[in-house]
Amino acid sequence: MTTMKLPLTESTAWKALLDHKKSIGGQHLRELFSDDPGRGERMTLEALGLFLDYSKNRITDETLRLLVELAKESGLKDRIDAMFNGEKINVTEKRAVLHVALRAPKGATILFEGKNVVPQVHEVLDRMTAFSNRVRSGEWKGHTGKSIRNIVNIGIGGSDLGPVMAYEALRFYSERSLTFRFVSNVDGIDFAEAVLDLNPEETMFIVSSKTFTTMETMTNAQTAREWLLKSLGGNSAAVAKHFVAVSTNAQKVSEFGIDTANMFGFWDWVGGRYSMDSAIGLSTMLAVGPENFLAMLNGFHEMDEHFRNAPFESNFPVLMGLLALWYNNFFDAQTIAVLPYENYLKRFPAYLQQLTMESNGKQVTVDGKEVNYHTGQIYWGEPGTNGQHSFYQLIHQGTRLIPCDFIVFANPLIPLGRHHDILLANAFAQAEALAFGKTAEEVKADGTAEWLVPHRVFNGNRPSNMILADRLTPDILGKLIALYEHSTYTQSVIWNIDAFDQWGVELGKVLAQQIIPEIENEEIPQLKHDTSTNNLIRLTRKMKK
Repeated sequence: MTTMKLPLTESTAWKALLDHKKSIGGQHLRELFSDDPGRGERMTLEALGLFLDYSKNRITDETLRLLVELAKESGLKDRIDAMFNGEKINVTEKRAVLHVALRAPKGATILFEGKNVVPQVHEVLDRMTAFSNRVRSGEWKGHTGKSIRNIVNIGIGGSDLGPVMAYEALRFYSERSLTFRFVSNVDGIDFAEAVLDLNPEETMFIVSSKTFTTMETMTNAQTAREWLLKSLGGNSAAVAKHFVAVSTNAQKVSEFGIDTANMFGFWDWVGGRYSMDSAIGLSTMLAVGPENFLAMLNGFHEMDEHFRNAPFESNFPVLMGLLALWYNNFFDAQTIAVLPYENYLKRFPAYLQQLTMESNGKQVTVDGKEVNYHTGQIYWGEPGTNGQHSFYQLIHQGTRLIPCDFIVFANPLIPLGRHHDILLANAFAQAEALAFGKTAEEVKADGTAEWLVPHRVFNGNRPSNMILADRLTPDILGKLIALYEHSTYTQSVIWNIDAFDQWGVELGKVLAQQIIPEIENEEIPQLKHDTSTNNLIRLTRKMKK
């Protein structure tokens, strides 16, 4: 795997960017636009049914040239090829990273250890399709002979966030006679509320855990099993009619009572947060149907090919990644707000939180050396216009620089009077206000009292991207997700970190396994934690009596 010969901060392009930042850092977007009347039309990118306006960023043509040069010096092209070629770029786990194979069309060739994995992918997709058709048509019957009308996905992390986000995003296309619920939290309330109004005779559970040992998932799965059997007379044969598994552990799946014929697998080269288009997406296929699911996969694939082949200067994910890095490393911007002006995308920012922060929240390079620059940003957001009445105040007039990604669609899926025109107007107005603000002179010209002027000044110069598409379709959703996947990878390559492991989540899991019996055991345990943790355990045990 190619890595930079020099440390990142000693590279020619990095040093040039530092000097460049000093020369343009004080320039305001008002000045940049007035000096370049064609900027708003020129600093745009259109491809694959997506339009990106990046003109409201604090950049010049020279900025872009230097950022692209940084990507080239970082060996980005080689690292992209390494991913598509099945090299083990997840260095700490010695794994390939081939989520791109999950959406490759039949007939494509993507090799892992000399073997084409695409036929395996489509064998699983074909089984998912057949299963989905049986359930959606009512052919699949539960233990008492009733058709399945309720589907509960049990997972956590990538086994939950992707399916939840996709279901909400594509709800317009979903089968409305089916009810979908998602359980992830080990807090029992999550499960209890999910099944509160469901008829067990008409309910199917999808248990998503590669190893079938994930603590939260299997705790919820066991509770689901008990809930079902309690209602169906305790006959364990009912489990096979109401449970399916997304897993690779046939033995544990069988021991649970699930027919392994209804087990859908995936591979070690699929990371959890990159798995929603694998069998983990079974609930998505059940909701929207195989045709729409495959359309989403096609959108993923088209963005994959664009990322692999487009020049960096006109490459959607590369450009988005470079702009995010520009603010993170040269403006000390700690967060990025993702603001979809489309209510169906209300869970998209939450999905991106795992994708970006679990990927790039790393403190050492792939070589194990501590970094001396900031890596992953905090991604967050809410759909517009709700966010405007919540946190936009901080973005407009707060002391921190928060770059924003607006996502808008020219046409609504459900036309309803003037609603969509008002929605679009708000998105465009927010981006304009962030960029150009309102000066003290302009505020005074409105007749504002002198004492109130400072409170009504908008400094502006707050950067944003505007991503525009015709309407939200399965195809466009796939492209948007892949856009952020590859943007995240672009940043990781330049930072020289491993975007595909997540050791930071392990320590808490290990400690939790130690603490569980210390809370549950009847005998008072000998506690060997820090004094704070010991005290919390003792207090909890006392309150539980």
